[in-house]
Parts: sequence; structure tokens; C-alpha cells
Amino acid sequence: MCGIVGYIGVKPIKEILIEGLRELEYRGYDSAGIAVLQNGNFSLFKAVGKLVNLEEKAKNFESDGFSVGIGHTRWATHGKPTELNAHPHVGHNSYVVHNGIIENYQELKGMLTEEGVRFLSQTDTEVIVHLFEYRLRTEPSALEAFTKTLDQLEGAYATLLVNASLNDTIFFAKQGSPMIIGRNSEGEIFFASSDAALIGKCQEVLYLEDGHYGCATGSEIKLFNAHHHEVPLHFTPLNENKLSAQKEGYRFFMEKEIYEQSQVLIDTLMGRLRDESIYFEELDAALFDGIREIKLCACGTSYHAAMVAGYLLERHAKIRTSIEIASEFRYREPFLTPDPLFIVISQSGETADTLESLKMAKAFGLKTMVICNVDNSSMVRLADASLLTRAGIEKGVASTKAFATQVSVLWMLSLFLAGERKTLDTAEIKRQIQLLRLLPTTTKVDNDIHEQLRRLSKRYLHGHGFFFIGRDVFYPLALEGALKLKEITYLHAEGYPSGEMKHGPIALADPELFTIALLPQHKLYDKTKSNIEELSARDSTICSISPLEFDKADDHIRTQHADDYMLEFFEMMVVLQLLSMEIAVRLGNDVDMPRNLAKSVTVE
Repeated sequence: MCGIVGYIGVKPIKEILIEGLRELEYRGYDSAGIAVLQNGNFSLFKAVGKLVNLEEKAKNFESDGFSVGIGHTRWATHGKPTELNAHPHVGHNSYVVHNGIIENYQELKGMLTEEGVRFLSQTDTEVIVHLFEYRLRTEPSALEAFTKTLDQLEGAYATLLVNASLNDTIFFAKQGSPMIIGRNSEGEIFFASSDAALIGKCQEVLYLEDGHYGCATGSEIKLFNAHHHEVPLHFTPLNENKLSAQKEGYRFFMEKEIYEQSQVLIDTLMGRLRDESIYFEELDAALFDGIREIKLCACGTSYHAAMVAGYLLERHAKIRTSIEIASEFRYREPFLTPDPLFIVISQSGETADTLESLKMAKAFGLKTMVICNVDNSSMVRLADASLLTRAGIEKGVASTKAFATQVSVLWMLSLFLAGERKTLDTAEIKRQIQLLRLLPTTTKVDNDIHEQLRRLSKRYLHGHGFFFIGRDVFYPLALEGALKLKEITYLHAEGYPSGEMKHGPIALADPELFTIALLPQHKLYDKTKSNIEELSARDSTICSISPLEFDKADDHIRTQHADDYMLEFFEMMVVLQLLSMEIAVRLGNDVDMPRNLAKSVTVE
């Protein structure tokens, strides 16, 4: 959600900044801008909409020699998507870009307005640049002014600031939102809110911690912690493999990511499956000492993965499990005892609500774990233990392979704990390990099914909504299927437990209500079938997904016969992803960057 880039060096800066922003498009945005400082003069370009509009605005600008610059893609929080509200924001002779939310901005804005400052935008970000310039009047240096500015900010932020009096300097700070510094052998300095914008440009990176701030020039970087003490720089090598971030002939990143699930699951499983047990080299057995409960906490798609894990952990490991929505958990004053293991799940490791929930759990003294796709993310650095999903870069805003890898890791975790707690016999653990080995084959896209879904999609463009229904683990899969459809088609969809239809929702049933029914052979088949027949009797349009024929369905997508409901789960997952994508394509929507959404939700 929002993207930041910065550059200090001698190369053509416009191209570097815009290319960096393009690598961050997947995070979601509705406006963009860049500011370049060269020879004491600023050049500013901002545009609403896609980056092509920004490129058009800046088409006649060229830099010459050394310059510094900052850029931003904005996802609107305070104020509508307009050029005035787009970043960078301007003071008298300073510019700033910012991700996050300044929670006390109204108070600061009121104080600055009384001091004669005139605000141009509706954003919270603008207070940063005006507060900096206000402090600059009395502080002995720009760095002191920047430090005092940060001391007054409340909330979450990653920010870059440049001032015309310092022709070679970028000030930076991180609190709650990600920020990375990169450098290379040519002496260039880069900033970004994700390493996707740095791949191919830097050899090494420094992941800032909360409270870190400082300033960078072409010759040095000064870094300070929240206590204003200078700290040493710890750069680490950056993986330069960029191939996985390209479309490679697919129409959309989402399509590519659906197809590559079978491959990334090989990476997820690699080294973790033994003949009769699950092995996580990342986990210390002492982590589970005294643990009597698992508490899972996540948002969105990751929350649905957590719901699946709730069934598996209780079924396999016989351990009490609860699932929390992170945005609610933060504020409901939860009663926490020391005996749960608190597990957060996040694709990016930066999701604001989930990260704050993790901090709460740490403050209560709970043992913590994160299941995440991004090493060196804030959650990975904060938690006591981490399990990486190894999904690779996921650029489509609507998550696919991240969900698949999260569920597979959680399935393995349930078996790992079952082994530790002796709640499943060795033969059953061995059987399920063999099932896990089949996941790469199970998730391989069947071209015939994809073609059927492509043809079928034209029948599901209208109507007054969708029900996605299923039982057991297929209920959270129904929720995930409904979410995918909502995200990229903008059609109304709801996920329900099949057995809940008769408790109210069935009142909506008619021919214009489309029911996507998950009907696995190996989990509550007869019960689910009965629930679908109730909807069919009320004339709802039924699309069933099952290895078994269903004569009450208007449309039937026949999946492969499998030996276990979890294999059925993963194949149906692929079908739901493809169906949503093909409906979105028919509607002419932007599949990879749906409206109003952001890939990494780093604000509340």
C-alpha cells in the first residue's frame, strides 16, 4: 500500500525513480509523483492515475550529473486522489514522501496553521514537511530539525525528506512502515519501501528497524535509533534474481502466479518432509514448552488460511486453537494468559494490523511465531520464530500462491505438532506426508478445466450476487473464493458454511443468485449435497465443483478423484482462482491492480 523510492547519484534520475515506482505498482496506488533536487533547484511532477500519466508530465525533464530525488505512489487515506493530495508534498523549500498514517496530524496542523503555515492538501503527510521547516527556524542543523520533527509525530510512517539547502542529502525515518536502504559498488544510494524496487540496482541492503532515522549523502549514511544514538550500519546481500517478477508470456501476473503454484509448493515443501515426520529446522522444540493453546491472528486471505489451520491443528494436534482478525484483536482488550503460542500470518510481514497484534502479544509475554513470505520483514525480525512460505514475489494484488503456501505450511505445522504431542500415529502422519508430496501435481492447472472456466465465465457476469458455500475446511475456502471474486470483479459475493443457508441466507435464493458449491467427495459429502439441493429447490443457479457428478447443478466443474479431502481442497482452490480471474477478464477489469486495493496494507 503506497510505495516509496529515493535515489542519490549521477545517473538519469527520472528513469530510476519511475522504474522503481513501476516495480511497486503491485502494492496499489491512485496517484504518483517525483521530486528531483539538482544544483539547489527542485523539479516536481505529479499525476493522478497510472504511472504513464506521470511519465507524460515529466517527458521533457532530464537531469545532468549528480542529483537527489524521491518518488511515491499513493493509495488514498486522507483526501481524495488528486494532484494536490499526491506526494511529494512541498513546503517552502523542502519535499517529503510518506507511507503510513500520522495519527496526530490534526493537532499538528492546527498548531502550524496558527503559526501562519498554509496547507495545500487534505493529507496527513503535509504536516511532516511544514513541521520540519518550522523546526528548522530554531534548530542548529537540518538533522536536528528532522529529529525534533519525528519526536512530535504519532502513528506509523516511512518517510523521505529533501531540503534545497542540502543539495546532496536525503533524510529518512521508519516507524511501523517498511523502509530499505540500498547501495552498490558505484557509490549510488537507493531507498525503497520494498526490495522489489531495488533488485538489479543494489548489491546490498539495510532493512531499517522501527525508530531508525538518519540522513544519507553520496559519501556517507548516518543512522540513529529511537533513543537518538548513532548505530552501526548492517548491510546484507540482496538477491538479484528478477526473473520471477516478470509475466513470462502470461496475460496477467495473477494468471502466472496461479500457474506457478505447483512449482512454488515444491520450494515450500523442500527439506521439510521426511518419511515419517515433518522437519522445521527453523523451530526450536523449546518454543512449544508449556504451550496449551494456539492463537492464530491475520487479516484477509491470511485470515482464511488461519481458519483452515484451526480445523487441522485441533484435528491433528488435539490442541485448542482460536483465530483472531487482527484489526479487531488490537482493540478489544483481549484477555491473554501465558500459555498460548501466538502465530501471526502475513504475506508481506508488514501488514499494519497484524504487526501491531504481534507487538501486543510480545508485550503480554507470549511466545510468538510468524508465517510469512518475506525474510527480513518487520514480523520476521520481531517474532520469536518464523516459518517462511517461500512463495517468491507475488505481484497480483489478489493473493493466490501466498494463500496456497500458507495453507501448506500450516498443514505441515499441524502434523509437526501432532508428532510432538503424539496425537496421531506414525502411519497416519506418514500417509499425510505422502499427500503433501502430491501438492505440486494437484495444483498444476488442468488446461481443459481452465478452458471450461473461460467459456463458463460469460454466464456469471450479471445477477444480484454469489454465494460460495462449503463445510469444514471448505468453508474458509468458500470465504477465500468469495473474496477473490469481490477483489477483482467488483461483484457482490459472500462465503457461507453450507449448513447455514437455512438459517437466513436462503431467503435470497432465486435464478439471479449464483451459488458456487464446493462438494468434496471425502468430507461431509452427503451433508453438503443436501444443503445444495435446498438452494436448487429455490431456483438458485448452481455451479458445483466436485469429482462426483451432481444432477441438480446448472453447471458442473469436475475435479480429479483424490485420496483425501486436502487434495480436493487444493484443486478446488485453483478452480476458484481461475474462475474469478476469467470473470474479471470478461468484465474488462484490471486483474492485477483492482480498484481501491493495495498489495501490502501498511495502514489501518
